[in-house]
Amino acid sequence: MSDIKSVLVENRSFPPSREFSESSRVASTEEYEALYKRADEDPEGYWSEVASELHWHKTWEQVLHWELPDAKWFVGGETNLAYNCLDHQITKGLGDKTAILFEGEPGDVRKLSFSELHAEVCRFSNALLGMGVVSGDRVAIYLPMIPEAAIAMLACARIGAIHSVIFGGFSAGSLSDRIADAGISTVITADGGYRRGSVLELKKNVDEALEKTPVERVIVVQRCKNEVNWDNERDHWYHDLMAAASSEHQAPALDSEHPLFILYTSGTTGKPKGILHTTGGYMCGVYQSTKLVFDIKDDDIFWCTADVGWITGHSYVVYGALLNGTTTLMYEGAPNHPEPDRFWELIAKHKATILYTAPTAIRAFMRWGDTWPDKHDLSSLRLLGTVGEPINPAAWEWYRERIGGNRCPIVDTWWQTETGSIMVSPLPGAIATKPGSCTRALPGVSIKIVNREGQPCDTNAGGFLVIDKPWPSMLRTIYGDHERFTKTYFGEIDGVYFAGDGARCDEDGYFWVMGRVDDVINVSGHRLSTMEVESALVSHPQVAEVAVVAKPDALKGQVIVAFVTPMGGVETSDALAIELRQHVAKEIGALARPEEIRFADALPKTRSGKIMRRLLRDLASGTKVQGDVTTLEDASVLSALAAQHDEDSDEA
Repeated sequence: MSDIKSVLVENRSFPPSREFSESSRVASTEEYEALYKRADEDPEGYWSEVASELHWHKTWEQVLHWELPDAKWFVGGETNLAYNCLDHQITKGLGDKTAILFEGEPGDVRKLSFSELHAEVCRFSNALLGMGVVSGDRVAIYLPMIPEAAIAMLACARIGAIHSVIFGGFSAGSLSDRIADAGISTVITADGGYRRGSVLELKKNVDEALEKTPVERVIVVQRCKNEVNWDNERDHWYHDLMAAASSEHQAPALDSEHPLFILYTSGTTGKPKGILHTTGGYMCGVYQSTKLVFDIKDDDIFWCTADVGWITGHSYVVYGALLNGTTTLMYEGAPNHPEPDRFWELIAKHKATILYTAPTAIRAFMRWGDTWPDKHDLSSLRLLGTVGEPINPAAWEWYRERIGGNRCPIVDTWWQTETGSIMVSPLPGAIATKPGSCTRALPGVSIKIVNREGQPCDTNAGGFLVIDKPWPSMLRTIYGDHERFTKTYFGEIDGVYFAGDGARCDEDGYFWVMGRVDDVINVSGHRLSTMEVESALVSHPQVAEVAVVAKPDALKGQVIVAFVTPMGGVETSDALAIELRQHVAKEIGALARPEEIRFADALPKTRSGKIMRRLLRDLASGTKVQGDVTTLEDASVLSALAAQHDEDSDEA
């Protein structure tokens, strides 16, 4: 990887309002500095204090055991994450408080109090145990954004089963790959889910996936009441199991390092990485980050718009909110169905106080126009957040002004599936914000910007973002491939966690994340491997060779451009391009569909046969090809592609 160049932007600063700071958990920059200093000087003491705010069946004997790259947190301690989310909240008197506030795309609304959610989770825990699911079994959850998704996650966490939530937008092929890699014994799905007025046939995808990778049992939630195929030996209705199950269940004490979940994220090779998180450390990280970053109050209605199929949904729709006794809002559908004001309608209707969403969504809202949010009373909002990718300053300022009414602080958060919880973010009552910057590291987190040799970069000089001290919610391994874990995250720069993001640090100590430095494409906040998309395209019978690159996009951050060399004798056409785009959507999912297919007689390669993707990135972006091209095997290939691009631009 080459050094990353820094692009400086104007630093506009927005200090917290006095009214907000007066009631904040961390009320000033001085308080933040003191808390950060204390945590930095004694991280084990700091995290021990955080952990002590939660329930433990048995107190730990050692806070941290660290042998790079392997960490164990709260060694010897025993706890239960679901107990902390539910039973512990009930003992604090929150049994009647709404835990989950749900609205489906058709408009159906459900409310589950902490006591009601506890009863549902206990029933499903008993149902799973009764079917033979035991602690350590892997369970796939492939559901729409409905309360049963959270219930399934919490039930698995309660009995010690390891859940692997798979985004409902993934295809049967992607589902099959993940089931096989994790050794899944049980799949929890639904007959379907609603999306833009249509039904996504989830059970049908599961049936297709299990033709290649059979499992012992499939549990089906009846959401849409559509017809599904049925295997009497394997398939079970969720509602039948729940009706027969007891609502009494004693949460067992689990070791702090007991595996909690596997969540797949794309890497630079074709095979997705199964990121493994464990119980105690993850619990502490999401609990503390939720409390501090979102300045949680007793009466908050917290809406994180992410799907539970992504890490943001795990940490801030389900676990972080419930650990703090907070009402979490879940919405099943699209932000623009039936009209582009659906989000604003939901905020006004349910009096949401916190909105945590992606820059991609914010840019879409901007494009749809101010008239849609202006139709609704958004005065209940007191805090806004962004997640998934760096946010451009124009979108940040629109979000603050149009949605937040210039009164709501924005917490621009940086973190990853691998980090488990937020690593860098302003604390809203304490830290002045700058559009486009995620500002400062959270207490207990040590971030550095370094060069390839691991030396600190100068102020405002671009480098690699690394974490140089362990933190509780860090991943423990890549499931089934610890060697890949070590090489990917601790093998790039000696002695530190390599995040794979380029960043710079300004004169105020604020971090500015500049994007990925590897071959992962960030589409609307979702990380996709170029190799996954290339593999899908090459599986088409009319495709000989493919190179996939990212192209900057004002709405999505990045979009996928595929350079395709067809088989000999194949006629290229717009129809074939459409067919290939649909083929990728079928193989991986709609989010991986290329924005553009560009046909090429040949691809630029080195003499060793390696495709020079950096040159294709320049072509896709419409910029001048830069850098050394002396290793090209045939320079005329690049010239032909450039000429073709110029012709296409002229026609457009």
